[in-house]
Amino acid sequence: MNVNANTKYILEIPIMEIENKKETLTEYQNTKCDFIGLKFSKIENIEEAINTLKGLLPFIKKPLMVRGCGDDSMDKELLPALISQLPFQCIIAHANENTYKNIVPAIIKGDHKLVIRTPIDINLCKEMNILASDMGLNLANILIDTDIGGLGYGLEYGYSIMEKIKLEGIKGDRHLNLPIISFVAEETAKTKEAKNKTLAPFLEIASATAVKAAGADYIVINDKNIIEVMENL
Repeated sequence: MNVNANTKYILEIPIMEIENKKETLTEYQNTKCDFIGLKFSKIENIEEAINTLKGLLPFIKKPLMVRGCGDDSMDKELLPALISQLPFQCIIAHANENTYKNIVPAIIKGDHKLVIRTPIDINLCKEMNILASDMGLNLANILIDTDIGGLGYGLEYGYSIMEKIKLEGIKGDRHLNLPIISFVAEETAKTKEAKNKTLAPFLEIASATAVKAAGADYIVINDKNIIEVMENL
């Protein structure tokens, strides 16, 4: 078992869906999470997202991840606009084969770290990292996202792909010898079992535990109550 003792936990807030944004941010920052994540889902327009980010930046006390809305056509414009407001280095999530040409230049300009998402395929993962680095993005500023939760595509398959990336990196492949980030709650939230609010946290813990064992360097959590559980594993 390749358990990563240095795993960092990102506690993500769907910030545009929260009414009391500053209070929620303060509450989440008071947990033992290593990073705070702001997810800009369900936005009305880009200007609304920019104003929300600008209003919250003075209250950010922990390292920050900024995540787009998940719609490629919107994120091409949204993420560069949000990046332009950031006064310090952040993790930006995410770019993929459809958006990286629009997002990478802003990442380079601001010296941020970029999550590059590819389907669960080691060759596509390497190819995207090469393409981004060919544009001038430092490999040290890339995080790999294999686009799985530990329970999403089947535990064994997801686990094995993450381990294979880690092993290829250890063997000297510089385009794969990069940190892995896993958005574990994203997949578990899609399951019918997660609609049971009592069961949902246990699904998130199971998913997070699996990707941690596979060597994930960053794990994105939605439930603030399980951060301490994960820290003790």
